[in-house]
Amino acid sequence: MATFTKRSFGDLIRRQRRQLNLTQEELSCRIKTSVPYVGHLEAEKRHPSEKVVIKLADVLVLDRRELFFLANPATKALMSQGPAAEGTSAWATFSSDSNLRKVYKITDQELEILSKLALMGDVRSSRDFIFVLNTIRLALGR
Repeated sequence: MATFTKRSFGDLIRRQRRQLNLTQEELSCRIKTSVPYVGHLEAEKRHPSEKVVIKLADVLVLDRRELFFLANPATKALMSQGPAAEGTSAWATFSSDSNLRKVYKITDQELEILSKLALMGDVRSSRDFIFVLNTIRLALGR
């Protein structure tokens, strides 16, 4: 597996693709996307889905988790958050975090659905809500 330094997502996939002697066309065939899309990823003009990150990691022999975090730096910060402070519910912390809502582009409708999740049981942290949200979005093809 390749190790990561302070590179950008696009720079890393371009360098790794070249190191493996792959053209953009060959890479696009292997990850089942278009050649222009690979170019846009390398130029950081597009943001990859989780599925594309996994395919890229597998084809380019990169660590899936680290590549995902490089493509989604806000997620790494969120994952480093611990559980909600004693006496503060995870829902209260999550729903009042306007920056988090902005970063993940959480709609009012999605927030309403997640509020119902909060009523179902004890959710430990904001990252759990993000996980559920991403799962719902993936299931709906968003």
